[in-house]
Amino acid sequence: MVLLAALSFVVAFLVALLVIRRVRGHAGRYGYAKPQRFHVGDVPRLGGLAIFLGLFFGLAAAVVAFYADNTGFLHISGMVMAGWMCTLLPALAGGVVEDLTQRLPVVYRLVLTSLSAALALLLMDVGVVRLGLPFLDTALGMVPWLGLVLAFVAITGLPHAFNIIDGYNGLAGMVALAVCLALTYVALQVGDRQLAGVLVCLTGATAGFLVWNYPRGLIFAGDGGAYLWGVCLAVASLLLVHRNEQVSPWFPMLLLIYPVWETLFSIYRKLMRGTSPSVADALHFHQLIYRRIVHGVFHDDESRRILMRNNRTSPYLWAFTLLTVVPALMFWRNTWVLMLFCALFVCSYVAAYMMIIRFKVPNWLRR
Repeated sequence: MVLLAALSFVVAFLVALLVIRRVRGHAGRYGYAKPQRFHVGDVPRLGGLAIFLGLFFGLAAAVVAFYADNTGFLHISGMVMAGWMCTLLPALAGGVVEDLTQRLPVVYRLVLTSLSAALALLLMDVGVVRLGLPFLDTALGMVPWLGLVLAFVAITGLPHAFNIIDGYNGLAGMVALAVCLALTYVALQVGDRQLAGVLVCLTGATAGFLVWNYPRGLIFAGDGGAYLWGVCLAVASLLLVHRNEQVSPWFPMLLLIYPVWETLFSIYRKLMRGTSPSVADALHFHQLIYRRIVHGVFHDDESRRILMRNNRTSPYLWAFTLLTVVPALMFWRNTWVLMLFCALFVCSYVAAYMMIIRFKVPNWLRR
């Protein structure tokens, strides 16, 4: 597995470097007036392509090993790889087209992530078979199609959730990396080496991209990267719970509660203000931290000053993410404890958001 991670890392690292050096023409199309823009200059947004190719070559190496070694250590066959690639490609394509043109309407991107979700249901046998609560599990048993609907919504929605939190250097990438590592650990604990192998490749590819993304900000994941992380982690989470009864369905829920709740809270906030949830604004949690907690940085070069302030924002959210990843790893079998931590996160998020929006931030948090 270490070799697969290393191969994925190297491929993503080199492809990202190639994009930075040779494929920068699309970067100028990203408008300076966008509310979610917190950088200066034209930065390429094709990090998602680098991550995908890292994942692709890592899985290809695992397939070669599968057919070369009859013991099938990871059990990643050509059919398994084909299922993953077919599932990821529609969402990735929509994201990459948007990154290149900045003209693909959100409804088309939603259709493409929905297509990825439909392919996952068709090709990979994913679904929500239990929710960890007896009365809900009984309802799922009585209405089997309800589990398919929930899985479809999860796979369709998580890519857009990752796109929302992808606002600063290293933010979404480190969240994805932490979730990948946590899912890999539990997959290995329950003996699901096939799923662990896929996640190891995604971990290596994400790390290879992050070398250039944080702290230097030379390349962004873009919509393609966010959609790739979202679809891959959603499918992996559903498969882990579906295949292994000892894993609580609330384990991946707690791991992913930050991007999921950020999205739900954003929709609620916009509806309360009478605006469309699809309209971008600058009131997400990470944006408030940037503007009201992270102090201004003094530097003669404006681009350098903004980059330094950008880089100081992500660690706050990394710490927030660890508040979910650590207890999830500790209690991945215990549904009630995981549900309690989900509730604690939601309460903490809302309390912190209201505190920041009302300018009641403790001095020790400012820097």
